Amino acid sequence: MAKIDEIAPDLFRISVFVPAIDLQFNHFVVRDQEPLLFHTGMRRMFPEVREAVARIIDPVTLRWISWSHFEVDECGALNEWLAEAPNAQPVCTEVGALVNLNDFSSRPPRALPPAETIDTGRHRYRLIPTPHLPHGWDAGVLYEETTGTLLCGDLFTQIGDGPAVTERDIVGPAIATEDFFRFSSLNPGMGQTIRKLATLAPSTLALMHGPSFAGDGAAALRGLAGDYDRRVRAALTDAELAAFAAAA
Repeated sequence: MAKIDEIAPDLFRISVFVPAIDLQFNHFVVRDQEPLLFHTGMRRMFPEVREAVARIIDPVTLRWISWSHFEVDECGALNEWLAEAPNAQPVCTEVGALVNLNDFSSRPPRALPPAETIDTGRHRYRLIPTPHLPHGWDAGVLYEETTGTLLCGDLFTQIGDGPAVTERDIVGPAIATEDFFRFSSLNPGMGQTIRKLATLAPSTLALMHGPSFAGDGAAALRGLAGDYDRRVRAALTDAELAAFAAAA
């Protein structure tokens, strides 16, 4: 059964643990005047996730549906949710609309530029493009400006069925999980992109796979950026490394 926890004001984490792969799949509901769902879940998880959402809000009242990048666990059940909630609109990055959602979605998406926000009532969300971080040209993270909550998508992914919220280190487990899965698309811009996110100084990091983090989000992001810099350097040739160093 899905676990439900309020991890920030009006923000609820719905977690489904899959023992076969030792991984949590987390979905986030904003309970507000215009409710928002971040991560639809897989199509086969839809009944379980819908039941959990119904314990927080009436699913029919959903106004916004968003996700971090185009994969089945992030948005596979999008059209099931759109059938459930007649006034809901998908929200994605401009690249996401162009390369995936204009065709995949049964309802036209709202391609949200970085300068625009979504107001749910008490909260204001901004979708920040993070191409190829950790993977997917269309990738982005959702930042709540009033509480300083960053919905991170696959950043900081870690295995195991941990608590809903932790104040312990999340960088070390993320490094270990990257070593195991190798799920990131290494590219020279990764560290710089993550350090830009660190300037937001989030107080809560909401993870797709793993416990949400409460504390110095900027420090955690800088730690993750440093590890990606290390990985990129290890993968580059000498000539590429020199160009990378010059650009940094």
